[in-house]
Amino acid sequence: MNKEIETAVGNNVRLLREKSGFTQEQLAAKLQLSGCDITRSAVAKIEVGQRHLYPDEIILIKKILSVEYDDFFKGL
Repeated sequence: MNKEIETAVGNNVRLLREKSGFTQEQLAAKLQLSGCDITRSAVAKIEVGQRHLYPDEIILIKKILSVEYDDFFKGL
């Protein structure tokens, strides 16, 4: 994986989450309620580029935060 892309996507996830008014804990809880096995710590790692996003996570985050797929890849 390309570290620069992982970092940029993670930063976009953080910006989208903050814009939607969610904490990392709240986003993780919503993902868990949607059937995704993820922790707040995993969300934090995604946001700093230390963990990549799985396709099902992208789909769920898009729905939870009411954003577009393009929003994940801004600046790339």
